Amino acid sequence: MRRWHVALLAVLAVFALACDGAGNAAPQPTKTSAKPATGYPASMVALGDSITAGLGSCLAYLGCTRNSWSTGGNSAIQSHYQRILDKNTKIRGKAVNVAEPGAEADALDGQARLAVERKPDYVTVLIGANDACSGRVQDMTPVARFRDEVDEGLARLKKGLPKARVLVVSIPDLYRLWQVGRSNDKAVEVWSKGGICPSMLAAPTSTAAPDRQRREKVRDRIDDYNTQLRQACKAYGSKCKWDGGAAHRVRFDVDELSQYDYFHPNAAGQKVLADVVYPGRFTW
Repeated sequence: MRRWHVALLAVLAVFALACDGAGNAAPQPTKTSAKPATGYPASMVALGDSITAGLGSCLAYLGCTRNSWSTGGNSAIQSHYQRILDKNTKIRGKAVNVAEPGAEADALDGQARLAVERKPDYVTVLIGANDACSGRVQDMTPVARFRDEVDEGLARLKKGLPKARVLVVSIPDLYRLWQVGRSNDKAVEVWSKGGICPSMLAAPTSTAAPDRQRREKVRDRIDDYNTQLRQACKAYGSKCKWDGGAAHRVRFDVDELSQYDYFHPNAAGQKVLADVVYPGRFTW
């Protein structure tokens, strides 16, 4: 099996629109400033995987972009889109989410192509968890290949959107996720059934040496991916901003995780993510 998520993709594709209603365009929050602030983008596109797609954050185990930390319109989330709209009304209705559940770094170039077609002022990128969440440790994406795939996607953005600002977000700490969930009976039950990031979460209560070593290898690989994401953003130039590892430092609690898989952020977790990686003033 290529990755734990592959079996879900057909179902997700069939029902995604039913969950999100209006599709990829984010709903509009009602609170806006009277006068647009200067420097804030007037359009945006979100790239990435199931985290940015809001998987499992609504009432079904489906993508739910209304709860996305990046483009979501749910007022409880206070997404980047909502925060920008509060400063610049020109972005209203111009937030598109093309993140795909199950996407790995090799999908970034195709998503970047879609972003270029939209010509946004602001692009968010969060990808890499699925590259580590393989069925076996040895099937994780090699670090060099991961970097090549990230560079390919970013190069397309830079060429097609030379004036757009890009935010690259670090991969959350899946080892910390295991540490928090291993003592929760419901999380252990879900993880023990298999299929949810088995490279990290298989045999969640085991303290046997092979299981400890397996988790540590996944933890280290994610650290390596984050290093590559940081370096790739630096190489991109002044229009790319790295989150400084903020997403990776988030200490998600069990009550901030989806009840469907105890892996993806629920609405509360999406809000936390939106808070910690929001760049504040768009001065880069």
